[in-house]
Amino acid sequence: MPFASAQGITIPNAALEQTEDGWKLNADFDIQFSPKLEEAVTRGVPLYFVMEFELSRPRWYWFDEKPVKQSQTYKITYTPLLRQYRLSVGNLYQNFTRFDEVKRVLSRVRGLHVADKGAVKGEGVYQANLRMRLDTGQLPKPFQLNAIASSDWSLNSEWQRWTVTP
Repeated sequence: MPFASAQGITIPNAALEQTEDGWKLNADFDIQFSPKLEEAVTRGVPLYFVMEFELSRPRWYWFDEKPVKQSQTYKITYTPLLRQYRLSVGNLYQNFTRFDEVKRVLSRVRGLHVADKGAVKGEGVYQANLRMRLDTGQLPKPFQLNAIASSDWSLNSEWQRWTVTP
């Protein structure tokens, strides 16, 4: 499987696993935060990361069929009063005392349900696509301008692509 590389985030490992319930994603992300991003979090700026996953089947006569398209948003915040970082996914969250711990948990996805059993038909070859990026559109407005002008705020991976045969 080829490695995906980009400034800040690489995907050294990604795999799709078939289970009784459907399909589950396991992936590792190598996320390199710039010092400015770490400082922004400790000063109260929330960071939103979006992991995007697609499963498509190539067709010669039309556009590729995309039976699975899913994204998940992770939010990193810091509470100075408690001196705790928080990693949130929807209504679920986990608190940490060190930024390295947040980064470690964000970097590892295990058993994420991405497709039901019937979404993938038994015939043919599918292409799985995965990436993670910092969603600069959810930053406070003054920081959105910084994100446009500075590479310190550009944190994303290229699409990692691999074939899946059900």
